[in-house]
Amino acid sequence: MSEHDTITARFSVTGWEPAELPGLAGDDAPAEWVGAITMRKTYSSGLVGTSVAHFVSSGEEDSGRGYLAAERITGTLDDGRTGSVTVHHGALQHPDDPSAFGYVVPGTGTGDFAGFRGQARILHDAEGAYFVITLES
Repeated sequence: MSEHDTITARFSVTGWEPAELPGLAGDDAPAEWVGAITMRKTYSSGLVGTSVAHFVSSGEEDSGRGYLAAERITGTLDDGRTGSVTVHHGALQHPDDPSAFGYVVPGTGTGDFAGFRGQARILHDAEGAYFVITLES
């Protein structure tokens, strides 16, 4: 691995299952103040594989919201390396939002992904969503 190895991993969301968050009873906040889902993704280029993410958000998508996610990604990179790794990521998700952030969690890699650490951001273009993962050696 070079000093900074960059992986551009395109994905599509293939599963979106509501998840319960215990302890949220009460009427002191609007219902949309927090919600959770289990999200599944299929990665199709740069990294071919799948993931499952536990996704928590607050607010509404049309007016602005924030999210945090812990995602376990398993797959094969273009260079043949295979393994799994966990990424924590989030953003404020409002129009023209520059707040997206993410990190490869050190010590969570398996197989050829053992030792992976660095930054990860989700970006969007005309083709859809993708991760840019910058690994540090």
